[in-house]
Amino acid sequence: MTQHTGKLNGKVALITGASSGIGAATALALAQEGAAVALVARRQDRLEELAKTITAAGGKAEVIALDIADPAQAQEAAARTVSTLGGLDILVNNAGIMLLGPVAGADPSDFSRMLDINVLALMNLTHEALKTMTPQKSGHIVNISSVSGRGAGPTSAGYSATKWAVGGFSEGLRQEVRQSNVRVTVIEPGVVATELTDHITHTETKTSYEGRIATMTPLEAEDIAAAVVYAVTQPLRVNVNEILIRPLDQG
Repeated sequence: MTQHTGKLNGKVALITGASSGIGAATALALAQEGAAVALVARRQDRLEELAKTITAAGGKAEVIALDIADPAQAQEAAARTVSTLGGLDILVNNAGIMLLGPVAGADPSDFSRMLDINVLALMNLTHEALKTMTPQKSGHIVNISSVSGRGAGPTSAGYSATKWAVGGFSEGLRQEVRQSNVRVTVIEPGVVATELTDHITHTETKTSYEGRIATMTPLEAEDIAAAVVYAVTQPLRVNVNEILIRPLDQG
C-alpha cells in the first residue's frame, strides 16, 4: 500500500458491510490511499481476515463486529471508531440486503429487514457520524444505493422503495450539511458480482435474477470501490453528489 503518499493520509473511514463484496473492496481501496479504516459487519472472522490483509500491507484497521440494524450498536460503531482510530472523516454506508420478489404473497418480514438495514441503519449511523463531522467542520458521507433507486420492476417494489429512500435522504442531507463542509455522495451501482443475491427468499425470482446476471459481465466490487475513492479524494470545493454506474451490457 502507498500509505506514505496516499491521498487520504491521516483520515479515518468507517465502512459498513465490510465483511465481503463492495464493503471489503472499499475498505482495501481506502486503506491503500492511507486512511485508517473501521471495518463494521456481523461476521467477525471475515473482518479479522480483512484487517490482517490491510495491516500486513502497512495499513491500519479496526475490527468492529456489530449489527448496525440495532440503533444502539450503530451508535457504538461510530463511538468505537472515534475512540480507537482518533476520529471519523469518511462514512461509507454500504451494508444492505436485496430481497427481491413480488409484493403479493411476500413475507412481510422481508420488507422490515430491508427497511431496517438499507434505510434505518444508514440514517442512524449517519446521525452518529455527524456528531463528529459537524463540530470539526469536515467529513464525507457516501451512501451506496442502487439503480433500483431510480426505477423499479415487477419484483423490486420493496427493494426499490428502500433505495429511493436512500436517494431522498442523501439529497436532503447534502443540502443540510453543506454549510458545515460535510460532503454527501450517493453511488448507484447496477449489477455487481457480490453475495447480494444469496439472501433472496423468493425462489423463482432468485433463479430468474441469477439467470439474468449470467447473460452479462457484471461489475466487480472493485469498480464500486474505485468510485468511492474518486468521490472522497476530490478537492474540498468539489462535492460529487451522485454516481450512476452500470455494466456495459446492462440494459
